[in-house]
Amino acid sequence: MEAARWVLEGVYQLQGPMASCSTQPLGASFTPALVLSVGRQLGPSSPISLSLSTCTMLSLDPLGPEWDCPLGSKDLEEEEGPWGGGSGLPPPGCFPGSWRHDVGLDCKGAPEGADAQAWTVYYYSLLQSCLQQAGLPETQDRSQVPRTGNMLLCLSPAWLTKVPAPGQPGEAALLVSKAVSFHPGGLTFLDDFVPPRRATYFLAGLGLGPGWGREAAELARDLTCPTGASAELARLLEDRLLTRRLLAQQGNVAVPATLAFTYKPPALLRGGDTSPGLRMVELNGKEGQETLVKEEVGAFLHSEALGDALQVAVKLSGWRWRGRQALRLYPRAEQDPVVDTVLALLEKLEEEESVLVEAVCPPARLPFPGSPPPGPELALRICAVVCRTQGDRPLLSKVVCSVGRGDRLLRHQSSLPRTLEAALAQCGLGEASQVAIVRQRVKAAAEAALAAVLTLEAGLSAEQRGGRQVRTDFLGVDFALTVAGRALTPVALALNGGLCLEACGALEGLWAAQRPGLAAEEAAAAPLVETMLRRSARCLMEGKQLLLLGAGGVSKKFVWEAARDYGLKLHLVESDPNHFASQLVQTFIHFDVTEHRRDEENARALAELVRARGLQLDGCFSYWDDCLVLTALLCQELGLPCSPPAAMRLAKQKSRTQLHLLCRRGPPWPAPSLYAVPCCPLESEADVDRAVRQVPLPGVMKLEFGAGAVGVRLVKDASQCREHFSRIARDLQGEADHPGIGLGWGNAMLLMEFIEGTEHDVDLVLFGGRLLAAFVSDNGPTRLPGFTETAACMPTGLAPEQEAQLVQAAFRCCLGCGLLDGVFNVELKLTGAGPRLIEINPRMGGFYLRDWILELYGVDLLLAAAMVACGLRPALPAHPRARGHLVGVMCLVSQHLKALSSTASPETLQALHDQGLLRLNLLEEALVPGEYEEPYCSVACAGSSPAEARHRLLGLCQGLGIDGPHYPVAYFLSHFK
Repeated sequence: MEAARWVLEGVYQLQGPMASCSTQPLGASFTPALVLSVGRQLGPSSPISLSLSTCTMLSLDPLGPEWDCPLGSKDLEEEEGPWGGGSGLPPPGCFPGSWRHDVGLDCKGAPEGADAQAWTVYYYSLLQSCLQQAGLPETQDRSQVPRTGNMLLCLSPAWLTKVPAPGQPGEAALLVSKAVSFHPGGLTFLDDFVPPRRATYFLAGLGLGPGWGREAAELARDLTCPTGASAELARLLEDRLLTRRLLAQQGNVAVPATLAFTYKPPALLRGGDTSPGLRMVELNGKEGQETLVKEEVGAFLHSEALGDALQVAVKLSGWRWRGRQALRLYPRAEQDPVVDTVLALLEKLEEEESVLVEAVCPPARLPFPGSPPPGPELALRICAVVCRTQGDRPLLSKVVCSVGRGDRLLRHQSSLPRTLEAALAQCGLGEASQVAIVRQRVKAAAEAALAAVLTLEAGLSAEQRGGRQVRTDFLGVDFALTVAGRALTPVALALNGGLCLEACGALEGLWAAQRPGLAAEEAAAAPLVETMLRRSARCLMEGKQLLLLGAGGVSKKFVWEAARDYGLKLHLVESDPNHFASQLVQTFIHFDVTEHRRDEENARALAELVRARGLQLDGCFSYWDDCLVLTALLCQELGLPCSPPAAMRLAKQKSRTQLHLLCRRGPPWPAPSLYAVPCCPLESEADVDRAVRQVPLPGVMKLEFGAGAVGVRLVKDASQCREHFSRIARDLQGEADHPGIGLGWGNAMLLMEFIEGTEHDVDLVLFGGRLLAAFVSDNGPTRLPGFTETAACMPTGLAPEQEAQLVQAAFRCCLGCGLLDGVFNVELKLTGAGPRLIEINPRMGGFYLRDWILELYGVDLLLAAAMVACGLRPALPAHPRARGHLVGVMCLVSQHLKALSSTASPETLQALHDQGLLRLNLLEEALVPGEYEEPYCSVACAGSSPAEARHRLLGLCQGLGIDGPHYPVAYFLSHFK
């Protein structure tokens, strides 16, 4: 497994500052026993890191028809290693190149013997060879002055220590004392950590033979931190009989026709239905089975399940035979040699092992445009890497292939990697549409394979998995491409822990020397690294004590479920003593937060309440508009991380935001003033007359501190301005007139210039003034003269340059107001002259935005906001990939009361949501129409393209009665074409 390449390609792509750096892939395979660590050091009192590990990867498949191991061998664990020699030492002089050897590889307090030191030097040399071939700098030894890094690579088990975890009997924390750390620009450093850093993720390398496979497996067992592999799970995946039955039954994935003779099979293989083409014969003993074996083999060789197969393979299956299983090929017509080989192998079986007789899938005969090339027929082997993403959903990361003679078995590390397109073209299939079909079938089969494995894991106990926190985070699936039912079909041959990822790394290594105009391709390990970082974040946040100001309404119900899932300890400050969330938190503090003219006084009072209750807080935050300034003031009182109160006040008052940014003309350039819009604050009718002389009309009038587009209106002349100002002054005087929209600050208004263009939301995550992530969505046209949202689409359909302009505009406007830390929602319009600011919401995006971003990108803005509030930098993908498209439309009580009471009732919408036919985000509880209404709910449909999602949504809205002459959904979706 190319562990070093994971770091360079996977982690660097997740770091914002790396966007402009050139990170070259590693060409050489990095396959020794390794331990990687990813994370951050929080300080000398609480060193924390995220740790991973990989192992020696032995090939699962033999090179040819000869025995890989002699039949007389009884105990393979005592056999020679894959490099031969039998000394237990690494091979000398394997890596050409020049680098320093006088580096401190010893770990203080953990001395190693001569053999162990030799392996550590071997792995260090292997890393340097990989770096050198990729054109990257040599590792620098800075163990005397270590700095922190996000991902650490440990070259020896002596660099890691397990210590008992207080309060968690039977579990241990993993500490890192020494490591190679990775930094932007391809830089690597050898670091010592005093005190040691605690791992927040560990990916264990497992294996028999030389290297640290056994030690890594022991280190991975029963850890308190998330773990990506274990010896227990690896043993299950190495049992080909188990995995084939699992794939055939649960995943509906094609596997080779197989006859299995198993001796005392494991519990997971007992009982249950066998799949077509997969027959399992349970043996009570290993001797005296001649008659049974002859009958079963004869029936199998003559069965229709073998299809067009002309050969069968005989091999051993089980953990002991990992990478060294004996295998021999026979013509299907030769029954006696097959029987003799099965009987010979039965003598070698131990409990829970099997002898397999399987069909050798005939290579697909692909059509050549002209005459087929001379020489032997070509066969294709496909490796697919699939990763577990947010919500335990499998995602195909990359496909890599090898091509070889059809009369020989293709094996990892013995053939050159190439893309699926190149491999199919080599075999005669170059039609793009046909290649796309093959890729889609490989994707479906690979993702189904991981889904089946995850389903199996879900039914296992913590002991069976190797620990409470153990999960399979990625899987390699080997396929043969054959013809089944006159269709090109990928047939799953084996599951492996890293050989496919290694093959992908080798393919990516072809581009170590980038040429001009060559687009960089995302690393196969990138989704895996995202999963590592996501699980690490959960580990870091588990048990964190957070004060939350304002519970919000029904649209924020997800908060309480998410907090329980993440293990957060929430303490709530809320004005409503009967709020349902009061029963869902650790501490409930009833406090009136609606009178914002007293925010400073209230912040001091709340700080005293917190101290009096003895709350030991890690952070304090809010997602509720009404509480944002108070939250910043309270954080200041308690010494907790937050953007400055002055910045929060500036962003909260809309006219101050625009007028302040208009004065920010740089440097740097482009300056925030380029995005601001002329406006004028309105506190009296006299201000209206002055404003219409200063602000070009038509204009937009809105509440200074409003939310949800309540009271926002297009005004075309002075009379409409005066009329709307009087109406708002009469109808929305205080908090009781419309709770939750900011009337606790008063009902002052502003007039701003109306900007033509398409409307967009940009949701940002900022930490220390650095942009960590940005998500852009498109909004449909509003129903003028109001500005209530009608429709939305994510991800954006804009060109990349326009999307980048919006992100930079949002980022620079936040910085211009002094917002440095937090999750912010910025509303902009894209005009012919570029982005223009509508307003900044200095909190997590509302309505459906958190839900959509989590669904499409696997990034939880709520968790990111909580981490920033605790002073932790969220590790987020700098260039996140959406896994699909969502298009949604808002439902309003004033327009849809009849439908919401019948065909589109909340119960009906929820049932459709549960069936996966739509996504429902309920925003209000009561079906009460009003002049100053907010959307009741959002309904959305998913698709592989915007057109597909839009088509589904339009049909659904027509069927439910949401579409109509007074609410033309097709028009609202017209911006998304």
